Amino acid sequence: MITVLSGGTGGAKFVDGLSRVVPPRDLTVIVNTGDDLVWWGLNVSPDLDSILYVLAGMLSQERGWGVEDDTFHCLEAMRRLGEPGWFSIGDRDLATHLLRTELLASGKTLTEATAEMARRLKVEARILPMSDDKVETRVLAPTGELSFEEYFVRERHQVPVEGVRFSGADQAQPAPGVIDAIRNADAILIAPSNPITSIGPILAIPEIRRALIESSAPVTAVSPIVGGAAVSGPAGELMRSQALPVSALGVAQTYREFLDTLLIDERDRQLIENLQSLEIGSVATNILMKSSEDKVRLARTALECCISDSSAARRAG
Repeated sequence: MITVLSGGTGGAKFVDGLSRVVPPRDLTVIVNTGDDLVWWGLNVSPDLDSILYVLAGMLSQERGWGVEDDTFHCLEAMRRLGEPGWFSIGDRDLATHLLRTELLASGKTLTEATAEMARRLKVEARILPMSDDKVETRVLAPTGELSFEEYFVRERHQVPVEGVRFSGADQAQPAPGVIDAIRNADAILIAPSNPITSIGPILAIPEIRRALIESSAPVTAVSPIVGGAAVSGPAGELMRSQALPVSALGVAQTYREFLDTLLIDERDRQLIENLQSLEIGSVATNILMKSSEDKVRLARTALECCISDSSAARRAG
């Protein structure tokens, strides 16, 4: 069994590649829910939706989020009615949030609602929210705290970041199946998602972090940082707010308690020696996913790292 920790955009690309290499029934994806929000009275889980959509073959390739070929008539109508419109929800995407809200209102947990939606979309891989409890990523800006989506979408991540916290994480319990997916995995992969606000909320749940540290499975991560800058999004600024170098080395420092191997870009080969000093193996390759072939190649490379003798020997030691 292959277990993946993932956020949304970059994670969805990586999971897409894995789904073409690994039988879907052997794939479990543990997904960040720190970005979740209530919008127009509906329960929205942006990262869960991206993983659902990519595995269902519905994800917009152009945007990297939402549904392919979607329209936005409802959004335009809500704006005309004076409702907030800074968070874009497409008309087909809206159906997902309506169904999730209905399922949750009927008493189902987020885990159960996600499984039901995956079943209806004929997704065979197992998709698990990190927790059924509310955990909210909060970004501290000079004007006060923002939710992640307020920071990322409304403010277009242009405000200075003074800190990040994960409200509720200390008390949150892993969703059912999450710990077993880590303990029973043959390999654990960390997608090239933002290490602070996509993977960070997952790791902020104490029992999940502990399970990763105690796991006997090899752990391989893919760096979302290339040449001192994020491949996309505000990962660089967020890493700086945590006093981490904006480099693959900073990613390794974030995961060093449990990480065996880090996939880095060929342009960052000079960091290999530094990674060795952290007792973390590294493989330099092209980590950019610009095509389906790139996604498959990167997924295969990550899996090869997990089964390599060096990873196994280091974990055994």
